[in-house]
Parts: sequence; structure tokens; C-alpha cells
Amino acid sequence: SLIDFNRSGVPLMEIVTEADMRSAEEAYEYLTKLHTILRYLGVSTGNMEEGAMRCEVNISIRPRGSETYGTKVEVKNLNSFRSVRLAIAYEIERQARLLSEGGRVEQVTMGWDERSHRTVFQRTKEEAQDYRYFPDPDLPPLEPSREWVEQMRASLPELPAAKTARLAPDLIAITGDL
Repeated sequence: SLIDFNRSGVPLMEIVTEADMRSAEEAYEYLTKLHTILRYLGVSTGNMEEGAMRCEVNISIRPRGSETYGTKVEVKNLNSFRSVRLAIAYEIERQARLLSEGGRVEQVTMGWDERSHRTVFQRTKEEAQDYRYFPDPDLPPLEPSREWVEQMRASLPELPAAKTARLAPDLIAITGDL
């Protein structure tokens, strides 16, 4: 078949963060806030169980005070916020235990087994090309200007966190607490 179901007319938005989250809880909070914003703006249902939002995490641990990350392990296709939190916590513990026992972390892709609450091996990725670090020739690079970004930012409605911060003092004044 010459049909590419991956691009079946449904736009895909991929958000990649810096490696700056330090815990399963921090990743969970980030994702739930992102989910709220996406739904609020009407750009996605964010229904993870229906595939409208997925999360793939890369986890590497490092000794306290070190600037160097350890070997990363990717956990693919997490489909609930609960699974994200549990998979990250499990993988951090697994890597720490492996290193403390004198082993070494290998660069692999893992999946999450919801029944056993553990990550499971899927495949190895030994080289950068295994991660497909090359541009898709059919997709031109998107390089928005700073002016366009600011124009889009100015056109957004008030986001949930800002609205809550603005309305909370009035709610406290009316109810006496929050």
C-alpha cells in the first residue's frame, strides 16, 4: 500500500522540552497544565486514551552535583498521566538500582506495562541514526519570526493559570477562603 496513515490529514504537534524536569511529579504537573491549556484553547481534546495526546519520556540519572547526564532510556507511547508518573518513577529507581549494583544503563527504548507497573524492553538504539535525527524532506523547517510569535501571543485569550490568579482574590473576598 502507498497510503501513509501516519499523515492521514490529522495534524501532529510535537512538543519537546529541555532536559530540565527532575521528578515524575514535576513531569506530571507539566503535562496536566499543558493538557488544560490545549483543551482550553480548543486545539486538542487531549484525550490520551483516544490517542489525541501521547507522552514519550527520556530518562537519565546523574550523580548529585554532576553536570553530565547518564545514558538516556526512552519510554514510549504512555497514554495516561498516571502511567507517565509511574513509568518515570519506576525507571528512575530501576536505573539507580542498576548503577548501585555496578551495572550500566544501556540506551534502549522501553514500554510501560500497566499490569505489572514496570518498564519493559522494546528495542536497542545504539546510534544517533536510530533516533532518525534528519529532517523530513516533505516538511519544510518552520522558523517563525519573533514578531509573528509575539503577534500570536497577543491574540491568545487569557490562559487558565492567569485567569485563576486574577479571579482568586475576588473569590476569597466572597467566600472568605479558597
